[in-house]
Amino acid sequence: MNRDTPIISVDEFGAGLALSSVLIVDDEAGMRNFLMKILGPCCLRVECASNAEDATKLLDENHFDIVVLDNIMPNQNGLDWLKEQRKIGFFADAILITAFADLETAIEALRTGVTDFVLKPFRSNQILNAVARCVDRQELRRENYLLKYELTAENLCVRGRLLGRSEEISKIRETMHKIAPLQTAVLFTGESGTGKEVAARSLHRLSSRADKPFVPVNCAVTSSDMLANELFGQLTRTADGRGTHEDGLLFHARGGTLFLDEIAEMPMPVQGALLRVIDEMRIRPIGSMREVPLNLRFMFATNADLEQAVSEGSFRADLYHRINVVNIHMPLLIKRKSDILALATMFMQKISESLGMPQLPLTEGVLLKLSNYDWPGNVRELRNLIERSVILGEFPPEFNDASHGETGLPDSLEAVERRHILTVLAECDGNRAEAARRLGVSRKTVDRKCAMWDG
Repeated sequence: MNRDTPIISVDEFGAGLALSSVLIVDDEAGMRNFLMKILGPCCLRVECASNAEDATKLLDENHFDIVVLDNIMPNQNGLDWLKEQRKIGFFADAILITAFADLETAIEALRTGVTDFVLKPFRSNQILNAVARCVDRQELRRENYLLKYELTAENLCVRGRLLGRSEEISKIRETMHKIAPLQTAVLFTGESGTGKEVAARSLHRLSSRADKPFVPVNCAVTSSDMLANELFGQLTRTADGRGTHEDGLLFHARGGTLFLDEIAEMPMPVQGALLRVIDEMRIRPIGSMREVPLNLRFMFATNADLEQAVSEGSFRADLYHRINVVNIHMPLLIKRKSDILALATMFMQKISESLGMPQLPLTEGVLLKLSNYDWPGNVRELRNLIERSVILGEFPPEFNDASHGETGLPDSLEAVERRHILTVLAECDGNRAEAARRLGVSRKTVDRKCAMWDG
């Protein structure tokens, strides 16, 4: 073994290494010191155990991303210890270090679920590479899992930003900027289709967790058992007694934001488990004897009256008071008519681009009819209308501009002015300040005109 420890650049091994926690299990003090000297400066946390018993205690008390494990130890070898740990909850990747590279040991290591294999003697960069590979594989598994989850959840249409400059949306945006740096739980309320998930994603992007996962979960689409397994993960035992685990969404979302939609539909047993997670920031996967610490921000959404649900006994009062710290109520689309132009323009651009089909002109007549409609389905209904119209190549009769100008009468000066201002606003994505600059008028003039037309 080469005990020389050259200066090593952590950048060589990826950013994930610096955030990882490692447990070293080896009965040789010299090997423990060597590994600590190599891994200590490169990892977030490194701890050591000289035997299987001490290692078990450390795993009971802390979560580790990687366990570097010697196989030949007194009382119990590393692979036997690893088998036992998997039965009660082992959530790390294991790297086996050994001087005996026989085929039988290698096969047994694979069966036990060892992630990597390092032969003694080894150099410092060999063990660093092994740990870095484990960290990279963990992150890749996580990204693949969340990507598949997003695709199966069929919620790709709600990834846009929170648009609009109406008074209602401006107040919401102001509140979101205030709470973005905090870890406070946020409850989004409002009718279906008002953009609760869009607002939650926007808040996530404003926070320090923007580069971490945003994981949406619809509590109404799965049964109680399936939802619990999906959230908390589970530990199962095979016929031969081996333990295998599946990480849940809470674990995969660590460092980021978990968004629980339709929270009023969450089954009572899961509500109790969720309350404990929020209070303690730890999860115990189903079937496990160990807990895993979490670093999460929680956001919730509902179109139901939670206070009524509490009074009816279908929602826990303690959970309601725990999640109702900051309540952001999303307004009906009919209450924010001045945002219809910006929303329609954004949907038209995005949908036509994704479908590879030409945009339809948002003429004055179309915008007037869009503004006069009640929109019972709110923003979602507007988006669906734009998508359907792009596919068919025209707006439905109740929204098209076919009747505009058919009377043969010339446009009034007011109509020309209105069309021009709306056209410039559309070109500016609804930005009234920029539209006012291009038109050569004050922002107040544009606001006054839009307010008059909304009325």
